[in-house]
Amino acid sequence: MSSTAPDDRLDSPLLRLIAVILLGGLLGILNSTMVAVATDTLARAFSTSLSTIGWTSTGFLLAVTAAIPFTTWAVDRFGGKRLWLSGLALFLAGSFACGLAWDVGSLIVFRVVQGVGAGILDPLVLILLARAAGPRRAGRVMGLMGLVLSLGPVLGPIVGGAVLHALPWRWMFLLSMLVGVVALLLALRVVPADPPPEQQHHVRLDVIGLALIGPGFAALVLALSQAAEHAAFTTWQVLIPLAAGAALLIGYTVHASHIRRTPPLIDLRLFANRGFTASVTIMALVGLATFSALFALPLYYQQMHGHDVLAAGLLMVPVGLGGAIAMPLAGRLSDRLGSRGLTSGGATVALLSGLAFTRIGAETPELWPVLASLTMGLGLGFVGAPTMGSLYRTLPAPLVAQGSSVLYMLNQLGAAIGIAVVTLILQTAADAMAGFHGIYWFAVAMTVVILAAIPLLPGRPQPPAVPEEPAMSGRKTRWV
Repeated sequence: MSSTAPDDRLDSPLLRLIAVILLGGLLGILNSTMVAVATDTLARAFSTSLSTIGWTSTGFLLAVTAAIPFTTWAVDRFGGKRLWLSGLALFLAGSFACGLAWDVGSLIVFRVVQGVGAGILDPLVLILLARAAGPRRAGRVMGLMGLVLSLGPVLGPIVGGAVLHALPWRWMFLLSMLVGVVALLLALRVVPADPPPEQQHHVRLDVIGLALIGPGFAALVLALSQAAEHAAFTTWQVLIPLAAGAALLIGYTVHASHIRRTPPLIDLRLFANRGFTASVTIMALVGLATFSALFALPLYYQQMHGHDVLAAGLLMVPVGLGGAIAMPLAGRLSDRLGSRGLTSGGATVALLSGLAFTRIGAETPELWPVLASLTMGLGLGFVGAPTMGSLYRTLPAPLVAQGSSVLYMLNQLGAAIGIAVVTLILQTAADAMAGFHGIYWFAVAMTVVILAAIPLLPGRPQPPAVPEEPAMSGRKTRWV
C-alpha cells in the first residue's frame, strides 16, 4: 500500500492556501518584534520616556490577547474567510494610522487597533490551516507553519533595524501596510468561500465569558510585562493586574462550569483529555524557552562582544534557521511516526544546547554560541511541530477553534513569563555573564519539564485504513 493516500498529499490548492495564510500571519509577528528595536527612535521622535513608548508594544500585546477568545466564536458565526479578511483590513487600517501618528498617545491607540487585528489573524492561522489539512496532514501543515513561527521573531528585529537605518520610522508601519494589501488581495482569490448563512453555526455569543476570559488573560500578560519592566514581582504595578487577572479567570471557570443555555467560549472539558493538556502545556513551555533565548542572546552579543543592534540581530538567525529546518521535517515525520519519539529527541537536543550555553564565557569565540543557537533551534523545532500535529490529529473538528485559541493564549502567556523571569534573573545576577548563565539554567529546567510531559502526548496516528468518524454535532462531542 502506498504510504501516502491521494487525500493525504499536500496538493496545490492546499499549498497555495498555506502560503497566503502564512503571509498574513507573518504580519503580526513581524510588527510585534520590529517595534521593539525602535524604542529609542520613537522616544526621541515624540520627546517622551522609554517607559511611555513601551506601551506601544504592551498595548499591542494586550489587544492581541484580549481579541483571541472572540475569534473562537466568530469564526463559526461569520465564516473563516470573512473573518480573515476583516482581521486583515483592521490590521491594515491600524498600520496606516500608525504611520501617520502625530503624538505618542495616537500611536499607542493605533497600535491597539493593530493588535485587535492581529488577535483575529493569529488564532485563525491555526484554525484555518488545521481545518484545511485534516487530522492526517496536521503534522506536515503545522511544520510548514513553523517556518513563520521560527523565522518571524528573528527576522522582525533585523527588518526593523534595516528600515530604521535607511528610512524614517513611519515606514516600519507603512511597509507593513503594503505587504498586508498583497496578503488581502491574495486571500480574496485563494481562501475558500464560506458556506452559505443557513449552513453556518448560529451559536449565541457567551458575552459574560468573553468579558471574563479575554481581559483575564490580558491582565496576566500586563502583570508579567510590568514585572519585566520593574524587575520585581512585588510592586503594585504587578500585583494589581495579577490579582485582577486571577479573579477574572476564576470567575470564568465558575461561569463555564455552570453555563446552560449558551455554550462557553472555551469548554473546560478540553483539559480532561491528557493529550490536549500535555500538548498545550508543552507549547507554552516552548514559547517560554524560545523567548528566553531570543531575549538573552542579543544582550550577550552586544555586551560581551560589542556588536550593535543589527549585528546582534543577524547573529540570532541560527536560532530561527534551526527551527525553520526542523519543523517541516519533524511535522512530516510525525504524521507517520507519531510525536513522542520526535519530541523526546528534540527536547534532548535543546537540553544539551542549553547546557552548552551555560559553559560559554565572554571570551568564547562566536562560532560556539552560533552553533549552540542552531542546535537549540533544531531541537525546539522537533518539539514544536510534532506537538501541534498531535493536538490537531486528536482534536475533534468542532473543537478546533477552541483548542487553537487555548494553544495560542498559553503560548503567549509562556512567552510573557519567560521575558519576565529573564529580566528578573539579569537584574539580580552578580554580573552580566552570571545572568546569562542563569537564564540558560532556567531554560534547561523548562526543557526538563517538557521531557517529563512528553509521555502524556498521544501515540502513533491511526493507520490509513481506519475510516473517519461521522460528523459530530452539539455539545456532546467525544474524544477519539
